[in-house]
Amino acid sequence: MPQSLVKNYIRIVFSTKYRNDFIDENIEKELFAYIATLCKDFESYALQIGGTDNHIHILCRLSRKIALMKLVQEIKAHSSKWIKTKGKKYENFFWQDGYGALSVGEKEVHIVTKYIKNQRQHHQKQDFKNELVEILEKHKMDYDEKFLWD
Repeated sequence: MPQSLVKNYIRIVFSTKYRNDFIDENIEKELFAYIATLCKDFESYALQIGGTDNHIHILCRLSRKIALMKLVQEIKAHSSKWIKTKGKKYENFFWQDGYGALSVGEKEVHIVTKYIKNQRQHHQKQDFKNELVEILEKHKMDYDEKFLWD
């Protein structure tokens, strides 16, 4: 085949270091827009970004030109550096070391988009730890709970 054809939807989830509450409603729109720009810069266009005070979800189309690990590393590094410039409140901001990433089928894109968009409402009923464990179990992912929380 003379061309490379790729269409991979990926849902990426990661938390602030120690799940500290840094991503308040004053900064989230600007942060999510900045992360969307980073995704675009790496040709991994964000369809939806959302989260709460201590974690985010990103649904994007992963570029054929970048490894998932590299995309997450770049998003975390650049956004962490950026948010620290936004005031004294954010100067100790860090992302956790790890992340979760799941493939999303074409038929599920709308459902996942809606879910990510409504994170603040969702987390009035369920905390992040229970959400993450539920996602991992739904997707039959092996994990060691002692390593989920740094």
